[in-house]
Amino acid sequence: MVPSIRAEIITIGDEILFGQITDTNTQWIGTQLTDIGIRPVRKTSVGDIKQDILNAFTEASGRVNVVIVTGGLGPTRDDITKHTFCEYFGTELEINEDALKLVTEFFAKRGRKMTELNIQQAALPKNCTYIPNLWGTAPGMWFEKDGVVYVSLPGVPYEMKSLMEFEILPRLKAKFNTPFIQHKSVRTIGIGESFLAEKIAHWEDALPDHIKLAYLPHFGQVKLRLTGTGADALTLEKDLEGQVQLLLPLIAEYVFGFDSDELESVVGALLLNRDATLGTAESCTGGYVASQITSVPGSSAYFEGSVVSYSNDLKMSVLGVKKETLDAYGAVSEQTAIEMAEGARSALNVTFAISTTGIAGPEGGTDEKPVGTVWIACAGPDETFTQLLTLRNNRKINVEMTCSYVLNLLRKTILKTNLAVKS
Repeated sequence: MVPSIRAEIITIGDEILFGQITDTNTQWIGTQLTDIGIRPVRKTSVGDIKQDILNAFTEASGRVNVVIVTGGLGPTRDDITKHTFCEYFGTELEINEDALKLVTEFFAKRGRKMTELNIQQAALPKNCTYIPNLWGTAPGMWFEKDGVVYVSLPGVPYEMKSLMEFEILPRLKAKFNTPFIQHKSVRTIGIGESFLAEKIAHWEDALPDHIKLAYLPHFGQVKLRLTGTGADALTLEKDLEGQVQLLLPLIAEYVFGFDSDELESVVGALLLNRDATLGTAESCTGGYVASQITSVPGSSAYFEGSVVSYSNDLKMSVLGVKKETLDAYGAVSEQTAIEMAEGARSALNVTFAISTTGIAGPEGGTDEKPVGTVWIACAGPDETFTQLLTLRNNRKINVEMTCSYVLNLLRKTILKTNLAVKS
């Protein structure tokens, strides 16, 4: 068995900890490391305080083989990464002539005058390996100490990504004999994480040692991610697929896709394969469902449009919801959801129409219909299906979960409907 190579990603900068910028670098770096067989085991964010950064380096060195550091390489006083590396490795800064040449060319091409601060961008710790940055002025740096590789990269995402892709990843692959790491995900909806775990407990207990399972819940969905490690890629892929085939019979009714599949793309493919069209009638989701549907490239081939009928007047005048229905059952009711979906199917002249009506919150609930009460419906050529959702006291979450559930209701309705499927 090829030994596992472990990595830690350290991001430096008060702006990350203060929430002033979103750390997208860590997610991207983690994916890239996994692709070459290096397992990220921890990520750490540290502010612009030298001792905290030194502590982070020391702690990381005791648990991983590779430390990837981003940020703190700018020319101003608050960027202290290079000085901290000097203290950590017992060295000092000196102007690197290759780095200075590249920085000089960078400014000359842009017709800009260099300042002393710009020149200092070329000052690097004496014992680092210089990594040229062709996309900016902050060079990358490579260090080795006690069997651990330290890589320092700029925090600017496009500069960091370019350095990783063209310089760091090839060097890491050459440095380490890494195993293959592969992921396979099974996407489920309509079953909670704990219930899902109970259903597949015996299967999970029987997983071989080189395959691990993670549960990743998100807005009514649970992604089951299998991660395998091995010396041979084809064997590993076969092992993962074999485990998926053992899993599917246990939870088939809840599975809507695999890996990067999203509900909106899955239902889009089902509609395309049946030459079917779709429309939406939305109240509590305010057009969010239509937005998700149209986020899929090529959705114009099957999506006709949406009616956002927030008011009862619009429900009646455009969708044909009966006043008697609203008076007797209210806007948030199964009966209204049915009439909205069937009315949209007729008004938009589509094969399927879905509807949402509910109390998204945080206000507007009653004892009978508390916040989070939502009715959804899907009208098709054969039948109209409905579902009652009892969600949370959070408006944003309620809208997103309603979208997931109504798209899944659409998916199940399409599969139940007798329509010719393209060969």
